[in-house]
Amino acid sequence: MSRKTIVKVEGAGMSFDTKKGKFVALRNIDLNIAEGEFVSLIGHSGCGKSTLLNLIAGLTLPTSGSLICDGREIAGPGPERAVVFQNHSLLPWLTCFENVLLAVERVFGKKEGRGKLKARAEAALDMVHMSHALQKYPHEISGGMKQRVGIARAFAMEPKILLMDEPFGALDALTRASLQDELNGVMEKTGATVVMVTHDVDEAVLLSDRIVMMTNGPAATIGEILDVKLARPRDRLALAHDRDFVDCRAALLEFLYQKQVKKAA
Repeated sequence: MSRKTIVKVEGAGMSFDTKKGKFVALRNIDLNIAEGEFVSLIGHSGCGKSTLLNLIAGLTLPTSGSLICDGREIAGPGPERAVVFQNHSLLPWLTCFENVLLAVERVFGKKEGRGKLKARAEAALDMVHMSHALQKYPHEISGGMKQRVGIARAFAMEPKILLMDEPFGALDALTRASLQDELNGVMEKTGATVVMVTHDVDEAVLLSDRIVMMTNGPAATIGEILDVKLARPRDRLALAHDRDFVDCRAALLEFLYQKQVKKAA
């Protein structure tokens, strides 16, 4: 059964005025994202991955084309779209619990009591295995733990779409792998729609249903879209020797390091 389209990008383009004139970051972006789908955006630096994510988030508005979320034009940020950045963006004067509770209050505060709001925040932190750190401040926990809290905060808002901009990029390899597995588990529980910017080929294949490969900038656009037809739940150790995983990885590497590098040369 086909799933409902929740994000529709139609002919979107983005340009910026600079001292040297107009800089075209994106052109002719057409993309449909279905409910419950995990889509990764991948490409070389300067290919407009984060710009496209920001357009979906409503943090910037396109200079051409349109973006629709759940039947409405995206005209700015909204609680149905939560963003997780590489920098966790936790408020340092609030505890982990208070950071999550603040987001919960913004979304549900007008219609739910204090007890229900606290329960939401605690449940979100428990989902990412951070219940032991409820009363700790950001400076008292590791980088990986901070990112867990950031993810908990985003999921606690119950967004229709979770937007992630290289959320694990600043972490060491083992912590990164642990959080990737964590995110896979959370996805199984919530069925959320996710759009993630990454530069990591293995991460993209491990997590995604589809991978959007961007051409080199300036004036970047979608080069190819790869369907990742790997059964869920996914086990990274089993996938290391899976033929389909290896083929998807090879297709990404070919696009990034042959097709795009040749064009750049």
